[in-house]
Amino acid sequence: MTADLSWMLTDIVNNVPKARHAVLLSADGLPRGATDGLTKKELGTIAVSMAGMQSLSQAASRFAGPSAIDGQEWSQTVIEFTHGWIFLIGAGQGAYLAAAAGPDVDMQQISFRMHRLVARLGGNLTSLPRVSAEDAGGTGGATAQIEATGRPAVVLTELDKVIASVKGARHAVLLGAEGLLRGATTGMNRDLADTMAAAMKGLHVYSRSASDFAGVEGNSEWRQTVIEFQHGWIFLTAAGDGAFLAAAAEPSSNIEELTTLLHDVAPRLGAYGTPRGKGSGDA
Repeated sequence: MTADLSWMLTDIVNNVPKARHAVLLSADGLPRGATDGLTKKELGTIAVSMAGMQSLSQAASRFAGPSAIDGQEWSQTVIEFTHGWIFLIGAGQGAYLAAAAGPDVDMQQISFRMHRLVARLGGNLTSLPRVSAEDAGGTGGATAQIEATGRPAVVLTELDKVIASVKGARHAVLLGAEGLLRGATTGMNRDLADTMAAAMKGLHVYSRSASDFAGVEGNSEWRQTVIEFQHGWIFLTAAGDGAFLAAAAEPSSNIEELTTLLHDVAPRLGAYGTPRGKGSGDA
């Protein structure tokens, strides 16, 4: 992948109001093209963050639910900030397309333009990545092979109530500010919950590192990261004091209801999200 395809990416920012940037990258984090307005350093950071994000998205596939082919059903990753959005989709074998937009962008319109651009790029994106997506993230193999054995995770009743109240919701975990597991819903094995917590921590780090790509504004903050698979959804959302929640649901579930309930329950989980030795939620 050597040709610079930046000129094709202008279709997004020129035709979608509030769209800010678009970046084309390889699976190993090399930029293939970008719209104007990004420095070389910014572009490199964005490309690495988006490649890592996609790799961990695939690695977390099992958390979304059982599927026929592990890690091959990822559809898109969406990151929401108070000051804007980032969208990440596949752009052919070994390539990905990322776009950033303001908070009031028409999400259907930018999604349409992104997928149309991928179709136009077509044969320009045929080179294989230098490393596999799993190698880039460093966690895919371990996640794919984890067995549902071992001691149960600490059960959080409040999370159980949320999952039970939304049809199609599968399970959830709470991570503390330091990224360690604080608790999970009933039925989650501790080993699996710990493995998913590690993947979610990585997704959280990559999400925050991409903040400037969405736009630079005062007092901006990350809100949530949503990963769509063909077989389900994963939601990662802030839970106050640096803690965050991760939840999984079936494709047909009411995702708006689930995310609303997760935001509502987050303040009541504060004690569990404090670092070890500073609260009552030691796992």
